[in-house]
Amino acid sequence: MTIAATDEAVHVRAPGKINLFMRVGALQADGYHDVATAYQAVSLYEDVRAWPDDEFSVSFGGSIDTSGLPVDGSNLAIKAAKLLARTAGVPGGVHLEIDKHVPIAGGMGGGSADAAATLVACDALWGTALSKEELHALAAKLGADVPFALTGGTAVGTGRGDRLSPALATGSFHWVLALAEFGLSTPGVYRELDRRREERPESAPRGISPVVDVAVLQALRAGDARRLADALHNDLQVAALDVAPGLGGILELGESNGALAGIVSGSGPTVAFLADSTDAALELQVALSAARLNAVHVHGPVHGARIMR
Repeated sequence: MTIAATDEAVHVRAPGKINLFMRVGALQADGYHDVATAYQAVSLYEDVRAWPDDEFSVSFGGSIDTSGLPVDGSNLAIKAAKLLARTAGVPGGVHLEIDKHVPIAGGMGGGSADAAATLVACDALWGTALSKEELHALAAKLGADVPFALTGGTAVGTGRGDRLSPALATGSFHWVLALAEFGLSTPGVYRELDRRREERPESAPRGISPVVDVAVLQALRAGDARRLADALHNDLQVAALDVAPGLGGILELGESNGALAGIVSGSGPTVAFLADSTDAALELQVALSAARLNAVHVHGPVHGARIMR
């Protein structure tokens, strides 16, 4: 039996993200790193539709190849649905239809967006009426980026990235994303960073908790793209470039075609270029597309996971 607030599908949209800044602390005993990151949700979305069902299942559509994604219990969206069902005592299941547009293993939190959207969709479908704080707590159990996909906007993340505090951003920032045809393993990129630090001890953090540079927060508050361009930073970028050296050429191409700055988002391989205006972003998109790159113009910040009426 399925208890449901509705027999119709619930449609929830959740955004991908860019890491505008990422400082990675030392490797901890539990195998994770403390990080300090500035997230911005951007207008490249995942759409999740949840249908009442007796079992838990998922299917995919959208603009990217999803043939390699798991559809069993290892899928993060299925994990999210089952976690909510266990927590709220829901006896039934759900069928999830996910239209994917955020690249898979692209450093933009597409799987996290799916999980966040699933939590919101199933909460509405089953009428569990969890509070924002309760949903956030469940999101944090699923992965470091899932809480941000719930809230959206612009935020500072600490700990594993799941302890969020909102960051004021005025206006809108224009980005051009160079989407790769391959993915990178987040644990693999972190391992490469650790290896580099072992070889170069002088580059390793000194045991203090990382923080987001104040210049990032000031640029966001001022809505100043040029100041933000100067403040962009990602500790994982050097490791991602080691694993996928071709990203270096993409960064050079974008910056030589009018980008204020380019940065590898998260663990990559998506490269995000900050542009000065809508027109500059469109010109850059054309230039990257002419070089046979899959380039997408997006803006941020945008809302987190929310029900579409």
